[in-house]
Amino acid sequence: MKTQIPSVWDVEQARACFPVLQRMHPNGSPLAYLDNAATTHKPLVVLEAMDQCYRAYYANVHRGIHFLSEESSAAYEDARIEVAKFLHAQRPEEVVFTSGCTGSINLVAHSWGNSHVGPGDTLVVTEMEHHANLVPWFQLAQRTGAKTVMVPVLQDGHLDLERLEAILATGPKLLAISALSNVLGIANPISELVLMARQYGVTVLVDAAQAVAHHAIDVGQWGADFVVFSAHKMMGPTGIGVLWGRHQLLQQMQPFLGGGGMIDEVFRDGFTAGEVPTRFEAGTPPIVEAIGLAIACREMSRWFAQGVELHVRQLVDEAWQRLSALDGVSILGPEADARHSLISFTVEGVHAHDVAQMLDRVGVAVRAGHHCAMPLHERFQIAASCRASFFGYNRLEEVERLVEGLRESMVRFRDRKQVGRQRTDRQRTDRDGTGKKIGDQGQAS
Repeated sequence: MKTQIPSVWDVEQARACFPVLQRMHPNGSPLAYLDNAATTHKPLVVLEAMDQCYRAYYANVHRGIHFLSEESSAAYEDARIEVAKFLHAQRPEEVVFTSGCTGSINLVAHSWGNSHVGPGDTLVVTEMEHHANLVPWFQLAQRTGAKTVMVPVLQDGHLDLERLEAILATGPKLLAISALSNVLGIANPISELVLMARQYGVTVLVDAAQAVAHHAIDVGQWGADFVVFSAHKMMGPTGIGVLWGRHQLLQQMQPFLGGGGMIDEVFRDGFTAGEVPTRFEAGTPPIVEAIGLAIACREMSRWFAQGVELHVRQLVDEAWQRLSALDGVSILGPEADARHSLISFTVEGVHAHDVAQMLDRVGVAVRAGHHCAMPLHERFQIAASCRASFFGYNRLEEVERLVEGLRESMVRFRDRKQVGRQRTDRQRTDRDGTGKKIGDQGQAS
């Protein structure tokens, strides 16, 4: 039975808030933007808040005593409070502004990892991780003499939880895991996995880059040690992300980057680091971006309250039903009722890039490639896939356009292959022009 969208959610009202969605595709059709897992568009309220800062009160923060600096500083720290509220964090000081999800993970890998991980230690990752939640841990292992262990994914896309517990029982130092796979659309049971890890004294970092845009996050309920995400995945600006960490852990960690803003005092032969979170925000911070992120957090909270999760769920359900009915289309991951926000798929005999290019010609934007998840694609023995990912401003009609565009693309590629086979047959005729094919009796010598 299909999920019903509550009457309080108005997709047309939501779309009207995003200027770029008013554009037409060069072919004259409305833009069907189904690449939201890569990045979401920005509503006018976020753009206006950032524009207002630049126009009315922009100045560097924490360094000036003039009124512009004081206003900017207040807005910047208010943004931290807003993000903490969005995450249900106990205190704003647990929120560190970074350059993005990748920057947040690298910060932990250096500031926490360099002092907690040593030769022979184990770092646990999974096959479904984004490269941003793999490479920093590989680098940490190389620096320290530790090793990484990868938890396998089952054929249906779910983690092998028995294998995970067996690995955790060996006492690794860290479990780094995504809350929502950017390829499979699977939401991992983070609270349960954290409890499992706690039994063995394992520190847990959660990559919430995809999850943050699709359901409310309560870091206290999750119970993890670190949670990271990027603003641009949830209608905020690029260039800013968040590291949330337990205050006690953050206090124990040394700064990753050095420079202005992160110090208490500097001497001729050294320095003392500032308090948390200042010690992790070296240099001029992303002031305007933080203000935009705060507004995006408010908007996401409002969307959740109005039923956007059920709206996206219906889009995914419909897309899964329609795509799974197409001959030659294979969907990665679980059934519709076990996935969120996106569908990745392959088309038999057609490269993902060709599929995406054909869809673009009919005004449907999807992502093609390995989606920064090469180990996962290797696990399913494919080089690339197409991904359609949905957000609160997408319509049901856009799902129909995706399916119809895909069906048309498949027909065109089948026709091309048929023409190619006919051409090959012609090329196999004898060199002497007799018309006899290779292998026929009496062929010319």
